[in-house]
Amino acid sequence: MSTPSDVLVVGASAAGLATAEALRRKGFTGGLTLLGDELHAPYDRPPLSKQVLAGAWEPERALLRGQEVLDALDAGFVLGDPAASLDVATRSVRTASGKVLRADAVVVATGVRPRVLPDQAGLSGVHVLRSLGDALALRADLLTATRLVVVGDGVLGAEVASTACGLGLDVTLAGPQQAPLAAQFGPLVSDLLGQVHAERGVRLRLGAAVLGLAGRDGRVTGVRLDTGEVLPADVVVVALGAIPNTDWLVDSGLKVDNGVVCDAGCRAADGVYAVGDVARWHHEGLGTLLRLENRTNATEQAAVVADNILGVRRSYVPVPYFWTDQFDVKLQIHGVLPADAEVSVVDGDVAARRFVALYERDGEAVGVLGWNMPKQARQLRQRVLGQLRDFTGAHVTAVEVEKADF
Repeated sequence: MSTPSDVLVVGASAAGLATAEALRRKGFTGGLTLLGDELHAPYDRPPLSKQVLAGAWEPERALLRGQEVLDALDAGFVLGDPAASLDVATRSVRTASGKVLRADAVVVATGVRPRVLPDQAGLSGVHVLRSLGDALALRADLLTATRLVVVGDGVLGAEVASTACGLGLDVTLAGPQQAPLAAQFGPLVSDLLGQVHAERGVRLRLGAAVLGLAGRDGRVTGVRLDTGEVLPADVVVVALGAIPNTDWLVDSGLKVDNGVVCDAGCRAADGVYAVGDVARWHHEGLGTLLRLENRTNATEQAAVVADNILGVRRSYVPVPYFWTDQFDVKLQIHGVLPADAEVSVVDGDVAARRFVALYERDGEAVGVLGWNMPKQARQLRQRVLGQLRDFTGAHVTAVEVEKADF
């Protein structure tokens, strides 16, 4: 397809804004529209579970750009009006209010939504954390609460538990794994992370499935486990992962399977691309479809999508990267950390809680994790970068444009 005269970006969060900015930076002068379901200007999500929830930041500080910068982008913003359907043949999007927006190229950047428990509807005091509004509502509830139960032992759940402890709450972290983030990091790191949480006062109620919630008079009172135990709670945060926002694409003709399925250049159909949390693209280095939910991916992937829209053929072959802060622990992860990987400490000391772990599979480096050693971890990521180059013979991006988080 020739260079489009106009581009419609469906999704006005980090990935959508990064795509628009990349297009302008690369010389695109045509029409540009961003369609978003929230009324807020684009904002950053990683601070929501940390600085915003803790009250260290005013909500405005999470905005990605000031109004002057957004104005200079020379783009139209249609906010508070979610996309309802896509006609791929005409590259037109119908919104919930009935507007029809058409462009030569459409970028799907609709992100993900939190998973919920079947019985949480109708109970006050139960929260998810995805949007700025979610963070502010949760903070308001925590300021009058004593006991918090976090359902979910992944990155978001562990970060919320850390932040809530800092607010002085009695915090319980519940989930099916034996330690926080066990599936992501393996026992060496996850067991140590569990120790950190326990030392700081988090009650770890792990290794048991959550069946549902208990309530009284419309207010949550606890979390029911499959052991028969009920964990008492004034507030509950459900952090059980996320689902790609693709329901509006069900009749579009696009292939949707755990995200919008794309080729190596993030193209889902002629003139239609996907970017950010919702995009599931073919990673040529790993030889598989991959979908990443983190901030850095949104920025780096957007640059590749912009190139392909403008006719510069480019595959997206990153070394995945994300980070998380919990208490005084800063973790940086480069590459992938498979469950069957051999893990060895190659720098620092686990006992001192400053170390770098190398993850290898079949003798090849596939991932690096730094525990309070960001510089050293970044240096070792070159081994992962080299491995991907060997697989593809192509340029591989070492992603570190911005801090990222799940």
